[in-house]
Amino acid sequence: MTKTVNHWIGGKTVEGTSGQYGPVTDPATGQVTTQVALASVEEVDAAVAAAKAAYATWGTSSLAQRTTVLFRYRALLDAHRDDIAALITAEHGKVHSDALGEVARGLEIVELACGITTQLKGELSTQVSSRVDVSSIRQSLGVVAGITPFNFPAMVPMWMFPLAIACGNTFVLKPSEKDPSAANLLAQLASEAGLPDGVLNVLHGDKVAVDGLLNHPDVAAVSFVGSTPIARYIHATASANGKRVQALGGAKNHMLVLPDADLDAAADAAVSAAYGSAGERCMAISAVVAVGAIGDELVAKIRERAEKITIGPGNDPASEMGPLITAAHRDKVASYVTGAAAQGAEVVLDGTGHTVEGFEDGHWIGLSLLDKVSTDSDAYQDEIFGPVLCVLRVETYEDGVALMNASPFGNGTAIFTRDGGAARRFQLEVEAGMVGVNVPIPVPVGYHSFGGWKDSLFGDHHIYGNDGVHFYTRGKVVTTRWPDPADAPAGVDLGFPRNH
Repeated sequence: MTKTVNHWIGGKTVEGTSGQYGPVTDPATGQVTTQVALASVEEVDAAVAAAKAAYATWGTSSLAQRTTVLFRYRALLDAHRDDIAALITAEHGKVHSDALGEVARGLEIVELACGITTQLKGELSTQVSSRVDVSSIRQSLGVVAGITPFNFPAMVPMWMFPLAIACGNTFVLKPSEKDPSAANLLAQLASEAGLPDGVLNVLHGDKVAVDGLLNHPDVAAVSFVGSTPIARYIHATASANGKRVQALGGAKNHMLVLPDADLDAAADAAVSAAYGSAGERCMAISAVVAVGAIGDELVAKIRERAEKITIGPGNDPASEMGPLITAAHRDKVASYVTGAAAQGAEVVLDGTGHTVEGFEDGHWIGLSLLDKVSTDSDAYQDEIFGPVLCVLRVETYEDGVALMNASPFGNGTAIFTRDGGAARRFQLEVEAGMVGVNVPIPVPVGYHSFGGWKDSLFGDHHIYGNDGVHFYTRGKVVTTRWPDPADAPAGVDLGFPRNH
């Protein structure tokens, strides 16, 4: 009998009532292992109602109460790292070490939330006028929602709800229906840590659930991570309904390699950043821009390393890269490689025919390397979201930066060089939200914020860090005037002399 993943609402498992279910596949075998309940509009209403009811007390709870729960939660997550990672591998396909890394990066934000007390401190100006003080405070919003992607089924939710609930909000999480189980375990562990019922709810579903949250009058804010077309839709729809929105979209991240760079280090970085997690991450390097005469040597070094990567099931310790999430996505990724030569690229490595013995029905694709790619080709223009690396050639640093800045995306970028002056110019001149200097995947640590520019972000706030705290709270300014106690009305003795 197929296992069913149901909703988590009001602190307990709630069976789906819509009669609609989605398949959850083991990408390594191609077999449907689970079905996930897809919410109806009525179930969206029930999840939001549970969160709204919980907000009545959680929204006025003390910081000490919130952080006590979060410290216990952090300990439980740490103890269950392997369990969470195993669910990620089973449903997403990424190798176990990569899944563990995902959990670790999510834990960073839980730790940030544990220290929320300092982040929520207000400001005070005294005596701005005679006996007038002005203070600024930050207060929670109410019910907030998170809509998260398949590629990081634990990390991205953990980038959202720990900060949101630490700030005093309650949360409805709508994870990807392709790999839903990790989200339920995260919620169950939060309940075990003492989080009151209804503070964190997990609602599974498809577009019905998404639109239900975007249009619900009791949802105050929406966080989203996913593709650019959906991010644009989320932002437009939720904003039109008066909601606060942070919608992180797609990417085409470039790595500029200057002639003075350590080419071995650059090749190592390119391989790990392009092919790690099978390229299914918005911070993957998908375009290497080689400056000057180093292109041939750099491509040779990348090829040498890429050919040694072991592809196999994520639960096999020998595997360095797993399958793609679905067969349809595998076929779409492959189409960019098969069409690259016709659009002028040199196909150095073609991974489209790769299979794994004993797992022939899995969603397998090998590593592909495309050289001398033109900027008007589909492989360059589109976010492929798979293990395909494009190499572009330019003559100068200025040509490279101009090429990169012409991209509609501006998520992350990197430069490899030994020249500090060149690196300094690059970090100021490149149009992207996150920059790495000899660091291929510049995902900020938890106490800085993550987010891109241009078509990689819709909304004003980046995710987690200070921006995350500001997104999940709203400011209030209080101006106060109190009379001097010595001026109390006659007959009221406050113990103050009257001759002041």
